[in-house]
Amino acid sequence: MDIAEMPRVHTEKIGFKRKAKAYFALTKPRVMELLLVTTVPVMILAQGGLPSLWLVLATVIGGSLSAGSAGAFNCYFDRDIDRVMNRTQGRPLVTGELSPREALVFSWVLAVASTVWLYVTTNWVAAALSVGAIFFYVCVYTLWLKRRTAQNIIWGGIAGCFPVLIGWTAVTGSLAWEPFILFAVVFLWTPPHYWPLSMKYREDYKAVGVPMLSVVRGRAQVGLQVILYAWATIVCSLLLIPVGHMGVLYTVVAVLAGGWFIYETHRLYSLSIRHEAASPMRVFHGSISYLTLLFLAVGIDPLLPF
Repeated sequence: MDIAEMPRVHTEKIGFKRKAKAYFALTKPRVMELLLVTTVPVMILAQGGLPSLWLVLATVIGGSLSAGSAGAFNCYFDRDIDRVMNRTQGRPLVTGELSPREALVFSWVLAVASTVWLYVTTNWVAAALSVGAIFFYVCVYTLWLKRRTAQNIIWGGIAGCFPVLIGWTAVTGSLAWEPFILFAVVFLWTPPHYWPLSMKYREDYKAVGVPMLSVVRGRAQVGLQVILYAWATIVCSLLLIPVGHMGVLYTVVAVLAGGWFIYETHRLYSLSIRHEAASPMRVFHGSISYLTLLFLAVGIDPLLPF
């Protein structure tokens, strides 16, 4: 076995608490949190008010299990490159806190549990969408696109759009134009969210042969693509105003937060073409703030009397 394939071995016994933390880390909780931010507001929009607390809780639990399963599968299949990349060397399959077999079993348990849970507590449509999200993230993105094409993030990002559909169908049992618009918002938002991160860790991705856009194109080209997708994101978010009959709050947030997001992407591009020091992580973190604000507005707007 190649040295890069060998996990770091702990000489001390790993206790229950540490093992549990390792399993939790395997689910990529930060990614999971972001996905859930898009689920609950869409449920409020679908209901036209507050859904039952039990339904929200059941959907959040099912969505967490589903996203955790996808993240764990990703860690299992990417464990070879995670050992090389500085950003991922603290993951439990790299440190040896978990074995590949433990991770794989855990991934399947979460996948089955999320599907059964959503089927029993919500409906079969939400459960089927959950299965689709896991399949897309693991099979389409992780196993097929990620190591083969610079388009990996664009199409692989579809997996992160499923929570919008799951939240809507958990309430209504069917789909409509509103969730598809928000699906498209998350889809278009993913490249300008992730490409700045890949700019920062360009050497990591280059070392493991993952053709992120930042590896195969220059910083200026990446910056330009970030701008184009950011503009497309904001334009798409405005479509929800007439289709979803959104009020003043959503309109103001979509315009102002969107304008701020676009400004940050233009700033990154301007610094890149002038070969000045740029902070791509500023856009990365800003994109998270933008999406959070937008979906908070999605959830609060239906509760207001105007």
